[in-house]
Amino acid sequence: MINYIIQVILFQVLFVAVYDFFLSKETFFTKNRWYLLSTAVLSFVLPLLKIPTVQKAVPQEYYILLPEVVLSPQKVIEKAAWYQSVNYLDVLFWIGCLLFFVVFLVKLERIVRLVLQYGVARKENYKLVLLPKETKAFSFFNYIFLGKDIPSSKQEKIIQHELVHSVQKHTLDLLFFEFLKIIMWFNPMVYVYQNRISLVHEYISDAVASKSDKKENYINHLLADIFQVEHISFINQFYKHSLIKKRIIMMTKAQSKKVKQLKYLLLIPLLGSMILYTACSSETSNVEQQKENSVMYLDESGINKRIFESKQSYMDVYMGIEEPKTKEVQLKDLTSLELSEYNEVVNRFKEKGQDIDLKVYEGFENKARKVLFMDMSVSLKKIKSNKGSIIEGDDVPFAMLDKAPTFPGCAEGDKDCFHKSVSKFVQDNFDMSITKDLGLSAGKKRIYVQFKIDKEGKVIDVRARAPHPTLKKYAEELAQKLPQMEPGEYRGKKVQVGYTLPITFEVK
Repeated sequence: MINYIIQVILFQVLFVAVYDFFLSKETFFTKNRWYLLSTAVLSFVLPLLKIPTVQKAVPQEYYILLPEVVLSPQKVIEKAAWYQSVNYLDVLFWIGCLLFFVVFLVKLERIVRLVLQYGVARKENYKLVLLPKETKAFSFFNYIFLGKDIPSSKQEKIIQHELVHSVQKHTLDLLFFEFLKIIMWFNPMVYVYQNRISLVHEYISDAVASKSDKKENYINHLLADIFQVEHISFINQFYKHSLIKKRIIMMTKAQSKKVKQLKYLLLIPLLGSMILYTACSSETSNVEQQKENSVMYLDESGINKRIFESKQSYMDVYMGIEEPKTKEVQLKDLTSLELSEYNEVVNRFKEKGQDIDLKVYEGFENKARKVLFMDMSVSLKKIKSNKGSIIEGDDVPFAMLDKAPTFPGCAEGDKDCFHKSVSKFVQDNFDMSITKDLGLSAGKKRIYVQFKIDKEGKVIDVRARAPHPTLKKYAEELAQKLPQMEPGEYRGKKVQVGYTLPITFEVK
């Protein structure tokens, strides 16, 4: 996500730089308005463009990967303090969003309060709100707010100016950037964009309103008095001192020649380079790529159902009968870290004497995050070939179960409770002192325990892979102590289900 935000900001800087250096001094005001709006949106879309890819796979045996159990070397159970599990960047982000949303509501309330307090005079094309003892002039949608102390000789010109804002829906532009400020309050470019488009709005209104009178007279109206300013970022203000000089310069400027519209073609190479950068970014960011929580997806009635998350993986896992709807990814298009993880999974199956050719697809929730696809159609054909009967000893893929195994004390078929209960059982019963004096090197170590829950709910066929024979034996003995459970069911019949349990601990 941080990488995505950096790209958004970078693209916005480039778009604004092109605008400031090549377009801002031209009199193509309406085109400049749409340039600013469209590039602001494009900067969010472009980083999502990635190169899709292709390859195939079919495993023959299925084990459900349980959430990783993390053990502390200091104590049997590590109950992390709440503050250790808090992502403070996320907290800061949401606090910022909340504060800016409140600020937005306060600004909106000020507008509503003016309407309710002073009433509305309905005109043919707009609604006029007169502000007593004020010299403010601004608009919000088709509401024009006008200070009563503004001389009547100038009020008509101001109304004509503000009507242009109203007719061309300039308030919507400002509100768009106001909402961007709520969700990207930390992005300085949003404020730059809003400043640029506010000025373009004034140029557009000045160009239209000054047509009904001599430009000299219109400019004199701007310079005649010192007016107050209402500091609300999503209203169109007639008198804003920081903009008046620029507005006058632009009104006295000669119309830009049409040939200068070719400057907008600068967008073509700029967009091309941005698309190339984002499309190849997954290839050039191997060094920065980090492991994220691995998500397990299962195909249930054609729906890619998110089952649970475990830790430390470069790719997610999908088990289904039908191939994912996302695009396939070729092995050559994987990063070195993703390819290493892919080969590790293949080797795991080979260690058990099984050949496997995994497919890799774009992710379901994030296209940049790859998914390993495990095809369960072989198991399905095996079951169908026996007219729906379950062969003795066959394992039924998890996604095909009508009811998952039930851990004692859990609601029937409650998978989430099952995962948490197994994790708690390991944390409560794993004696960390066994890891001492084994000569293990410092760092993070993992134990993988495979077991099956048979048709009677008993734990059978326990196997473990560990960094030391003592740990392997201990992990197998621990898994065999799991309590008897209610077995899983398929088509009303009790079936056997396999699991893989990763256990992680730290050696210091």
